[in-house]
Amino acid sequence: MARPAVAQTNSLLMRAIPGSGELVPAVGLGTARIFDNANEATRAKAAAVVQALVANGGRIIDTASTYGDAEIVMGAEIAGSNLRDKIFIATKLESPDPSELRRSLNRLKTAKVDLLQLHNVEKQRQSLAKFREWKSQGICRYIGVTSTFHQDFPAVEAVLRREKPDFVQIDYSLDVREAEKRILPLAADVKAGVVTAIPFGNGRLFSAVRAKPIPDWASEFAGSWAQFFLKYLLADTRVTAVIPGTGDPKHMIDNLGAIRGRLPDAKERARMISFVEAL
Repeated sequence: MARPAVAQTNSLLMRAIPGSGELVPAVGLGTARIFDNANEATRAKAAAVVQALVANGGRIIDTASTYGDAEIVMGAEIAGSNLRDKIFIATKLESPDPSELRRSLNRLKTAKVDLLQLHNVEKQRQSLAKFREWKSQGICRYIGVTSTFHQDFPAVEAVLRREKPDFVQIDYSLDVREAEKRILPLAADVKAGVVTAIPFGNGRLFSAVRAKPIPDWASEFAGSWAQFFLKYLLADTRVTAVIPGTGDPKHMIDNLGAIRGRLPDAKERARMISFVEAL
């Protein structure tokens, strides 16, 4: 059963983190494969996108120790622009390794992050004990687990049930909805926030609708295809935030349009599924 976790603040869609009640904007920024090279061009791209994120009501930036130089690029921009207090930084470690944690914090130019996640959970007995220790030390405010591999959903489910982390991050999009049946109900049961990675299906959804207009029946709630796809996910109140990746500030602003205006209702969501399945 979907929990009531929606609030409208200054007309922006905010979601409550289940374990704390803290409100965060429901659209953030993913960084995989976009900011993996710390060259001048990438740094300029990051500056424009991060500024667009903050100026238009966003806060969450999700990265990882394995995303090339993304932590370096994001850390330099956030520190250089004095935006640390305006950004909810989420990063991921491959293991509970203190040296990997130190490396990530150094690259991000911060003594602590908001969300620290165990990346790509694949074993049912994986423990978050070290992550809890880091949380108790104030190195992170929240802990979580992630996986975008559906074959590892049994491991994610087992770790969610046993460890009850603050967050889980999974692959969820309008055309890949397995998480609706398996992960979202369990996350609600253990009071874990849900972050959805790959909300555009690695570009599949945009390819499917290329040169097609948004249906008239969807124009009331979606001003673009990006908002159409994101608002499908956000209409499920168990979803805390969606984190589409982009290196284009115009796309960042468009994505943030999904936290404005109304969301599709249950009948409209069913119609959205039928529409995409018919493409």
